[in-house]
Amino acid sequence: MTDVMTESLQAIFAANSAFYNERGFERRVGYGRKPALVIIDMANGWTQPGSPFSCGGMETVIPANQALLAAFRAKGLPVVFTTTAYDVTSGPNTDMGLWSRKVPLEAMKTGSWEAAIDDALKPADGEFVILKKRASGFHGTNLSSMLKAMGVDTVIITGVTASACVRHSCEDAIAEGFRPIVVREAVGDRIAGAVAWNLFDIDAKFGDVEPLEKALAYVASLEEQPLLNT
Repeated sequence: MTDVMTESLQAIFAANSAFYNERGFERRVGYGRKPALVIIDMANGWTQPGSPFSCGGMETVIPANQALLAAFRAKGLPVVFTTTAYDVTSGPNTDMGLWSRKVPLEAMKTGSWEAAIDDALKPADGEFVILKKRASGFHGTNLSSMLKAMGVDTVIITGVTASACVRHSCEDAIAEGFRPIVVREAVGDRIAGAVAWNLFDIDAKFGDVEPLEKALAYVASLEEQPLLNT
């Protein structure tokens, strides 16, 4: 973003924050006892150039996600990736739904390079990759029941995009009874200002937007999870 845009948004946010506070918004859900890291759509179609879904800011977003991955892996905590892809992308009977009338979902084919998680964030053994068809990582997937079975009460949400899949995942997370924590530096989008505005609005209504440093300190404070007997 340009300096002028940044200054303008800061002025708008300051005024809106005061308005929200007067009405009792911007409360905190806080961190719980056991988190899962939920990385939304950090697949090549979003992280690499050349796709209609390519996002900016990856020079910041990818390292932030790498730092969180390292922290979660060190503690043996759950890690879940999502990607969005479709089995049938042409003809009258596709699995893209009406969403394809708004955005070029046909660019995201199941099994394609575009739908694969970026190698810089390659899932490790024991980590999950959920294939979703809609914006939210919870919509039409087993994410909620899986996390609840693990005893998870907090979801650290990262990825792309702030204005769509991250936002909707956060909204569904709190609706499902999880404490959503969105890490500021670990979220991206395509449009200038989209990250800043959506993170501000998420923080006011649906989850806590936290700096990377604070999220890492929280994970570091947790006990290492014991290995299950096999």
